[in-house]
Amino acid sequence: MASALPALPIDDQLPAALASLRGGRNLVVVAEPGAGKTTRLPRALLLDRDEGEILVLEPRRLAARLAARRVAAELGESVGGRVGYTVRFEDRRGPRTRLRFVTEGILLRRLAREPELAGVSAVVLDELHERHLAGDLVLALLRRLQRQSRPELRLVAMSATLDPDPVAAFLDADVLRVPGRTHPIALHHLGPPKETLERAVAGAVRQALRDEDDGDVLVFLPGAAAIRRAERACGGLARGAVELATLHGDLPPEAQDRALRPAEGRKVILSTNVAESSVTLPAVTAVVDAGLVRRASVSPLTGLPVLATVPISQASATQRAGRAGRVRPGRAYRLFTEAELRRRPAVDTPEIGRADLAELALLLRARGEDPFSFPFFEAPPREALEAALALLRRLSALDETDAPT
Repeated sequence: MASALPALPIDDQLPAALASLRGGRNLVVVAEPGAGKTTRLPRALLLDRDEGEILVLEPRRLAARLAARRVAAELGESVGGRVGYTVRFEDRRGPRTRLRFVTEGILLRRLAREPELAGVSAVVLDELHERHLAGDLVLALLRRLQRQSRPELRLVAMSATLDPDPVAAFLDADVLRVPGRTHPIALHHLGPPKETLERAVAGAVRQALRDEDDGDVLVFLPGAAAIRRAERACGGLARGAVELATLHGDLPPEAQDRALRPAEGRKVILSTNVAESSVTLPAVTAVVDAGLVRRASVSPLTGLPVLATVPISQASATQRAGRAGRVRPGRAYRLFTEAELRRRPAVDTPEIGRADLAELALLLRARGEDPFSFPFFEAPPREALEAALALLRRLSALDETDAPT
């Protein structure tokens, strides 16, 4: 049996959200970190509707798994009952499942098989600010489906850092703003590393452990290789009462679960930006931020896709620091200066504005779509689409009429 739930900031706003959706409107939810949007709104939709499947789109497998587990536990059930999830290589659902957390690729493939999404009553697009190519494509397909043949389908877009007005205009949606539940965070700008990144991280972690008597430390690093190097540099911390854990998307689910489980003593979690949003680590009271992320783009020299380590945006820096203030006043140690942060972009450029579009263009042409007139929320640069189509022709993936070969 489900026990009484701890109050979260979004709880008071749920009646307004449900009333908007019952009234035939879409909804954009801007909820600060800690508000409870990822779990409480899908749960409320499930309890408010007697029929129809509710899909929640998560940008990462880890977030989908954790959110489904949390909602199922709050209902006093196991995953696979009314609540399930489907991610790559893992499908946890049963005959009673009506609320399902899925990743972008899973929903995109379902839309290819079932363009009408028969039986689905609502789709929630969580963390929409991440703006992956697959997510943008899903958003456009859902909105067109709603306009053409499924007007009863309700769409909800959610994010902590999204500018709601353009999305609300695209979806013809109401906007719901929800304050978070964060405590003050002391910011320490330590400046760029004077030696290797892993040594600078180890020094910042030691400082964080000294400055606070308890609580876990969450470290943001740009990728699995950087995590492995930092793990070796921090190896001496694992002796005694400090546990060292790693968290990134390439880890098997069992290893991810170990990183998220509470420790007997203090824990240092070395993570990629997978912990930036959706994933809650409740014991964290300090964050060490390398200020970097691995990001896909196109090389201006070769025109080929590359995966490069680049500085994060101001919005990401704020989101990361906020992870230290969930349970009490916390600290964030940044391996960059305030002046450097001010020179960075306010928000991240969406993938559709910086990534290689060949796969997207081929997928659209395979669906019989014109990439130049497809109703995107934000259209890709025309020259990038032209370059993608030209590449596909050279590879003989498209013929002279741009039909797939």
